[in-house]
Amino acid sequence: MAQAQGNAATTAAAPGERASRGRLIGAGLILVGVVLLALGAFLGPYTYATSIPGKLTVETCSINYKYSSTSSRHARKRTKTRWCYGAFTATDGSAKDLNAELRSDALYKHGDVLDARKTGDTSYQQDQGWVGAVAVGCVWWFGALIPLALGLFGVATGFAYGGAADVTRSQRAASQGLLRTVYVLLAAGVIGFVVSLLVTFFV
Repeated sequence: MAQAQGNAATTAAAPGERASRGRLIGAGLILVGVVLLALGAFLGPYTYATSIPGKLTVETCSINYKYSSTSSRHARKRTKTRWCYGAFTATDGSAKDLNAELRSDALYKHGDVLDARKTGDTSYQQDQGWVGAVAVGCVWWFGALIPLALGLFGVATGFAYGGAADVTRSQRAASQGLLRTVYVLLAAGVIGFVVSLLVTFFV
């Protein structure tokens, strides 16, 4: 009889333990979302605003190939990155580097002049204007909406991303307003991420 009561208590406690774990996971996802928002602000508008504008006169360009193994035994995935090298001169004359290099969107000819920005001691990037900088930030910001939405759902309902019983329990705990908010955030995150990514490619 005592053993049966102990089993019942353990069974009753299990949902509560899952809910606590779900809220902890949800809080972690919200933290991830906040970090992504901060990264978007730093890598997008902040980096652009604090970088030094100038011109890079191309000396030469090259393509770097990188190979990585895939799930198939013999298949290898190849990615290529275009790099251009030359002399960078800041618009205001505050910086000059004869050995600058940047990741480029094309292979340019010797003597071509590119709009560029000095983003660090030895780092440069092509100048895509404020539109490009905001688009980069938006990629991170919209991407952040996905973990934020999932985290909100986890914190509010204790959803631990477990089995069918966990799904059923969480659906009962969720209000229609919460579900609507989560769906809107997820949809906005996915659509905004894709659109922003496309803008960074074509700007």
